Amino acid sequence: MKRAIPVLVLTVAGLIPVWRYAPSTDTSSTTEVAEPASTPSTSSGGTSNQVVAGSTIKTEKGPVQVEVTFDGDKISSVRMLQQPNHPQTKAAVPKLIAETLTAQSTDIDAVSGATITSEGYVESLQAAIDAKPASSSSSSSSSSPSASAAASQVVAGSAVGTEKGTVQVEVTFEGDKIDAVRMLQQPNHPQTKAAVPKLIAETLEAQSSDIDAVSGATITSEGYVESLQAAIDTKG
Repeated sequence: MKRAIPVLVLTVAGLIPVWRYAPSTDTSSTTEVAEPASTPSTSSGGTSNQVVAGSTIKTEKGPVQVEVTFDGDKISSVRMLQQPNHPQTKAAVPKLIAETLTAQSTDIDAVSGATITSEGYVESLQAAIDAKPASSSSSSSSSSPSASAAASQVVAGSAVGTEKGTVQVEVTFEGDKIDAVRMLQQPNHPQTKAAVPKLIAETLEAQSSDIDAVSGATITSEGYVESLQAAIDTKG
């Protein structure tokens, strides 16, 4: 009877990796890899986690979107919200996530055989990193800058699909004021490139989405306004 206990323990221990890494068969499933915890999470002094979704990137294989969990300024895990339903993608995603956790940035290599998905992954990942609010630890360095840092908020609007291409904006708020607007995605057209600075200038002046469409770029203007309003609504 004493000899049966170790055998049972080894059997259960052998099954744990199988359960943990079993691939999902759901086509809309998410993939997540968390960095192995070399130090307890409580040792960070109570740093709260921030979860930020990257932009949705449309590729030839299908949409790609990631969700990043930050522990302070550190990328602690990455989860796929959307990914193409292809064997190459399913094999590539764990490698991309593992490289991200090691590099702590988008400076990673594309996975051979899944270049398109890799490029979409990197673009969505960078959008999530850019959209991450500043860490609260940095605002404690001085008393006067901390007030403005706490009031600053960066919000990404929804990705709006148009006939010309995807349009998505990122808005920086200082309190309730729209302080800056940045394009995360925009059609690669001369009319769009000429229109975007005008749209942003009008937004900063109007402090709302109540702006006029730019002549010659009506479709892009409508997508811009829709994404801008989504960012404003998200801020609340």
